[in-house]
Amino acid sequence: MYFVFIDLALDDHAQELRAYLKGLGAEISAEKSPKGIEDDLHKIIGVCDTCFKDATEQEIESVLNGIVSMLVPTPLERAENLVLAFCEKLTKATGHNLKMVTLRVMWLLFQSLDETSPMRYHVYFHLVQIARSVDQMRHVFKDVAHLKSQFALCPPSNEQMQKLLRLLHEALLASNNGEQASKVMVELLGTYTTENASQAREDAQRCILAALADPKTFLLDPLLALKPVRFLEGELIHDLLSVFVSEKLSSYQQFYQNHREFVNGLGLNHEQNMKKMRLLTFMQLAEDNQEMSFQKIQEELQLQPEEVEPFIIDVLKTKLVRARMDQAAQKVHISSTMHRTFGQPQWMQLRDILINWKQNIQGVQEGMGTIVKPKLDGKK
Repeated sequence: MYFVFIDLALDDHAQELRAYLKGLGAEISAEKSPKGIEDDLHKIIGVCDTCFKDATEQEIESVLNGIVSMLVPTPLERAENLVLAFCEKLTKATGHNLKMVTLRVMWLLFQSLDETSPMRYHVYFHLVQIARSVDQMRHVFKDVAHLKSQFALCPPSNEQMQKLLRLLHEALLASNNGEQASKVMVELLGTYTTENASQAREDAQRCILAALADPKTFLLDPLLALKPVRFLEGELIHDLLSVFVSEKLSSYQQFYQNHREFVNGLGLNHEQNMKKMRLLTFMQLAEDNQEMSFQKIQEELQLQPEEVEPFIIDVLKTKLVRARMDQAAQKVHISSTMHRTFGQPQWMQLRDILINWKQNIQGVQEGMGTIVKPKLDGKK
């Protein structure tokens, strides 16, 4: 039977829930508590998981939504422990279908709480835990900017945000969303200051490893500017990152030869590292060469002759480099490439481009002026 609550006062609602759960075998009285609605909620939440065993999904969702409807209007000072207890119950649910039910209920609770309520943080934290377990992260996390906007009126403490960002990073990696996971980790490292950067050692290492292992992450230079990453200077993990930031394939091979056990111990895949370093090396070569022969590519990237064309095609798919392959001439014509690093030389290059652009526009304006003015004079 589909169980539903319609237009009931909170105390009557509580009594209906008590009676329903008692009917399922829960150790709870069917009568309302003389201590008030908060005590009712405490008792109901304590046994609400009774319905997980024999009730239908619709009945379970109806019961849990009924609890939400009672929690939301409860004053914050009396609702905090109740909300936390409810979240714990829902997080412990097992089975995919039941977890999907609790995910919907938890999302309803999060959306129903006032945006100034500090409880929204705790609900969202548990919401992410459930979403991760049923591969539904795309429904609860959009990006870092949206995450911040969710808590704009009641920001979590720095420690709370760090805890949430760590959880999000793990959940996004588990969902094969390496790009967003990397952005979350960069955001996490940005929460540390010079004074406490040393405390972020594990987070910094986790950030570096995630970025290196992600096949879609190629712009690694910004990581070097993060205070917790700079704290690792002089260590092998920082040296390895520096190779991926600015060195060529041969440098990585030398590093791997000297520190094979270290790289393998990090859980990184050497073949995947080689593939990424080939792409990064090609990007670096493309910065200085508008044209490259297949022979040069083969030598620089240590490819077999038959591997050159498939490699170029893979490069073009990444959109890191814009180029045209001339198979007849055995050459690649480069039109543009993303820079691996963006420091003083790149800013100077950008400045020169903008100055030339400005001068060209001025030349066009002056040329148009010499054409338009005589025509206007003639009309006079």
